[in-house]
Amino acid sequence: MKICGIVGLKNSGKTFFAQKIIKYFSDHKYKVASIKHAHHDFEIDKPDTDSFLHRKAGSKEVIISSSKRWAKINELDNREEKTLKDLIEHLDKPDIVIVEGFKKENHKKIEIISNNSLEDQYLFPNLKNVFCIISDKQINTSITQFKINEIKNIANYILEKI
Repeated sequence: MKICGIVGLKNSGKTFFAQKIIKYFSDHKYKVASIKHAHHDFEIDKPDTDSFLHRKAGSKEVIISSSKRWAKINELDNREEKTLKDLIEHLDKPDIVIVEGFKKENHKKIEIISNNSLEDQYLFPNLKNVFCIISDKQINTSITQFKINEIKNIANYILEKI
């Protein structure tokens, strides 16, 4: 299983790039999984659905299932947030995992740098394992760089490096 992280400042284009690279790999018959870190509380249930009501009544784990998909909601309460390794163990043997966020973990990462990012805002000088930068401006570093529209070349580079 190959694991490729995507990191960058807020609104740098991380999710845009994640969509593009996931689509590329999926279109080329790779089994892709993705994991997204959220810095805030979130809900995936809709109020007044049965699964929402089960959870609100006190169920610490809720699984909702249909003929198309299933999902598990696990309430952490005051327990520690899951590590990336813990989350990956729940995946069903993908070929590649695209990870958005989790910048402090040790997996290999791509940094997305927007055109309006200032040099002192770059993450790669202070992060482990940044092997590639995606930006439409030239960054002063020895790390390999691509422009955002070079998806095929980026995908090949990811497969080569991770």
